[in-house]
Amino acid sequence: MWFILSLVAVFFWSGSDFFSKLGSPQKDKNSHLKMIVAVGLVMGSHATYQVLVNGVTFNLQTVLVYLPVSFLYIFSMLLGYIGLRYIELSITSPICNTSGAVAAFLSFLFLKQTLSFPQLIATVLVIVAIVLLSYFQKQKEEAELKESGEEPGMKHMNSFLAIFFSIAYCIIDGLGTFMDAVVLSPISDNPAERTLMDSIFVHRLSEDSANVAYEYTFLVVGIITLLYLIFVKKTKFFPSYDGAKLLGAMSETAGQAAYIIALAANAVASAPLISSYCIFSALWAHIFLKERLSRKQYFAVALAVIGIVIMGFFGGD
Repeated sequence: MWFILSLVAVFFWSGSDFFSKLGSPQKDKNSHLKMIVAVGLVMGSHATYQVLVNGVTFNLQTVLVYLPVSFLYIFSMLLGYIGLRYIELSITSPICNTSGAVAAFLSFLFLKQTLSFPQLIATVLVIVAIVLLSYFQKQKEEAELKESGEEPGMKHMNSFLAIFFSIAYCIIDGLGTFMDAVVLSPISDNPAERTLMDSIFVHRLSEDSANVAYEYTFLVVGIITLLYLIFVKKTKFFPSYDGAKLLGAMSETAGQAAYIIALAANAVASAPLISSYCIFSALWAHIFLKERLSRKQYFAVALAVIGIVIMGFFGGD
């Protein structure tokens, strides 16, 4: 069952990347806010189902304890949606998905966890891949400008912003994953094994309760954002591509639900499989969005994917 659920998570999360990109045209300056609205409404509906049908425990204290983690995840997703307006999905998805390396490094620094040799190799691969992707993207932009005879301007700035937002997503999402490890893991009975984070976050949550708290927080953010778009920004909605945002939100929520169950059933085996979903994101972008990267860019993407899979494989414990 864990294998099937892992494939479901891969399918839906790569689908979330695809539909989110499809619903994020550069001409729509509010597309990232609309994505937040769509994800918030869908996640809120799923949280209500979890509470009413599956009996997941939920109260205000749970929301408040998990609020710092929820904020990091929601903010990182906002940055990721902004970046989708400016850069190919084939590039941004692998960069964003390297957040596991950030979480591993923070766990090493603050939670007294050790990094195995494969994890160190994976971290190096991820860093090298991000640097190469940034450099090759700059080379590609310069070549296109030279060929067209245009002067460097807004296109250069958009390229920089795209890489910046993708890397910012990676760092903040990695910090969120690290905080997840703090809030969800039990405090050691041995005082000598406790960390500084254990003294700060004394309340620990179950995965189901934490996920419901996260989804309800996202719902509140989504509703506030919707009111802002309607009454302050006077935003227009376009069914031609705003519908893709809803499909992206549904895919994100479905993938998250499958991910939690698969990880609980077999974390060691499911984590590396699920972490490779960015391969399929790039595949959908290549087939349906007609994205074409240079050989050097594909090489850098491959390095990132290898690092992600290694990190997932040896980070199950």
